[in-house]
Amino acid sequence: MVLIKVRSLAFPTLQTREQKVIVQEPCKVILFSDSKYIVDAVTKGWARRWQKNNWKRNKREDALNPDLWEQLLSLLDIHKVEMRWIRGHSGHPENEIADRLAVKAASAENLFDDL
Repeated sequence: MVLIKVRSLAFPTLQTREQKVIVQEPCKVILFSDSKYIVDAVTKGWARRWQKNNWKRNKREDALNPDLWEQLLSLLDIHKVEMRWIRGHSGHPENEIADRLAVKAASAENLFDDL
């Protein structure tokens, strides 16, 4: 089983190109996120609906970051993923580590462009 912490949908930008491919074989994954938006978009089917509707949230609004949603949805097609929301800054050890790493990475120079 793989445990993954997702701080925000922009998480792929926090990794090098080599690090993006973590798991190639289908596996069971528990994905922790302090983003209720990400967890709800996946578990309530919003993201799949946006994808089906050519990345429109409704008649007037585009879905944000469709490239990142595509990446996440393609991984969800491969792996059996259980999404778990955790409250941010609540003392969850892995969440606190992920937050520190994300802040450090976001402030770095020469970030990779989203693919």
